Amino acid sequence: MEIPNINHFSTQGASGGPVGIINADLIREVNFYTGAFPAERGNAMSSVLDFKLRDGDLEKNSLKATLGASEASLTSNGHLSEKTTYLVSLRQSYLQFLFKALGLPFLPTYTDAQFKLKTRFNEANELTLLGLAGIDNMRLNKDAEEEDAQYILGYLPKIQQETFTVGGVYKHYAGHHVQSLVLSHSYLNNRNTKYLNNDESNAEMLSLKLRSKEQETKLRVENSSVWGNTRLSYGANMEYAQYGNRTYQKRFTGSEQVVNYRTWIDMIKWGAFVKATYESDDDRFSASLGLRTDANNYSSEMRDLSEQLSPRLSVSYQLSKGFFLSGSIGLYYQLPAYTMLGFKDNNGEFVNKTNLRFMSVSQKNIGLSWQINNQVELSAEGFYKDYDRIPYSIVDGIPMACKGNDYGVVGNEAVSSTAQGRSYGVEFMLKWIVAQKLNLSSSLTLFKSEYRNTKNDPYIASAWDNRFILNMSGTYNLPRNWSIGAKISAIGGAPYTPYDVQKSSLVTAWDAQAKPYYDYSKFNTERADHYAALDVRVDKTYYIGRYMLGFYLDVQNITGSKFKEPDAIVSTGVVENPSAPRAEQRYVMKYIKQESGTVLPTIGVTFEF
Repeated sequence: MEIPNINHFSTQGASGGPVGIINADLIREVNFYTGAFPAERGNAMSSVLDFKLRDGDLEKNSLKATLGASEASLTSNGHLSEKTTYLVSLRQSYLQFLFKALGLPFLPTYTDAQFKLKTRFNEANELTLLGLAGIDNMRLNKDAEEEDAQYILGYLPKIQQETFTVGGVYKHYAGHHVQSLVLSHSYLNNRNTKYLNNDESNAEMLSLKLRSKEQETKLRVENSSVWGNTRLSYGANMEYAQYGNRTYQKRFTGSEQVVNYRTWIDMIKWGAFVKATYESDDDRFSASLGLRTDANNYSSEMRDLSEQLSPRLSVSYQLSKGFFLSGSIGLYYQLPAYTMLGFKDNNGEFVNKTNLRFMSVSQKNIGLSWQINNQVELSAEGFYKDYDRIPYSIVDGIPMACKGNDYGVVGNEAVSSTAQGRSYGVEFMLKWIVAQKLNLSSSLTLFKSEYRNTKNDPYIASAWDNRFILNMSGTYNLPRNWSIGAKISAIGGAPYTPYDVQKSSLVTAWDAQAKPYYDYSKFNTERADHYAALDVRVDKTYYIGRYMLGFYLDVQNITGSKFKEPDAIVSTGVVENPSAPRAEQRYVMKYIKQESGTVLPTIGVTFEF
């Protein structure tokens, strides 16, 4: 079942979010595809996360309660009958108290819940019901006194979000054939509100009021058949999507403007796939060949299935004992965000209707893995990704993929599908597992990420061009039910764009968004410093009969590392030329230091029976 949003406080129109909705206690397995996406998984360009949840316990019912410094959670696992099992989770955060104590400018709270009900009617038929929901509320901490906190308070909106996905998966097992029917519905309600100087008592100070909803109802049918060493899968999907938006926003694009529009679109999407996989008798060779296509009725350019033909091929061969060579190649498509598809100007016209196309990426991967023994595995993989038809911001003159790293909304502006990009590099991975003792995983990725506005322009560094990412995490089990875990994260400095000081100092410009403007003529010509941090966790568990009591100490950023950003130029609130016409008035500006990072200890208690 497809879940469009798995994060709290997500940026509408972009991926990501600071906190995951899915409770890790319910997860059995995660497959993370950065290439060679299975043909049955559509509408993805960069990656696909495939979560497999645990089944409930048919033997006993259990309840687990966890109390930490930032959230409380309840998880239950068990059976309702001899044929029906369940998993259920409920979490409530109280981050606002911790953030208020730290003097941070925003006070987030969230609630989430999820469930899985699985009924095995007989050996041939089963039904799984799934649900996931999140409620987010981010208020502003007007008592924050630090200068950088006051700066963030100046532009950060109040954010309220509700999201859920619910549906069912029916499977029929008929010998060598398995049929699946999947029906689901997803919903997102996003509300952003901002007043200049956070003065909500004066309606004229309103600078942003956004009310936006997305809904998707999806139906998918699949069949998978096995003949000897070959598996053939095929299927089709149909989707009905709705997007609505009411936006009032003050902007500055050379002059003071007000964007005020309502929009509504409903779309029908459809697609189909076929995939064949083969494994040799000696397990030395395997191959997968797939073809997918998708279309919709948004515009005449997106209706034709032949325009989005998405072939993909992956192979693996065992060179010798423990050594495997693998490779893949594929062309993938993704629909632009609803915020772009539904954007209207003040005259009520769909600005992007004739300018948008499916985004595409051509991916090539080749890798070598070495399974030294049952405990240690090493691998290296080289990749090249070639992006095309990426939405390009007409106002700012940069690809939309280089936006979307902040709260709020991305894509509600005029765009055109003309930008291109490429990303290439190599990733090294090490896994070391000693049963009941050690679990170590590490990865190092060396890469470049570049974009250009049209095929005739030179490539420049994208917003994601950090050049390297290092992650190392592991846990070690000690005697008497003690365990210690650690995670080291390091990332190269990201490129950034200098501020446009002249534009930012204009009173009309600053009052529109309360933060500085970038000089996009110098897009990503500067680069920030590298960053690294160490997190440590210690657990102690007691077992008393059928009860389990656990305590943990988790210290994030124990090294006290500081993530440094370029100094921000901000308004002092003083107009240096008050006698000039408003369009020519300028604020006296100043620079403030921008860095974040604090030692964050958490003490928690877990009880299970």
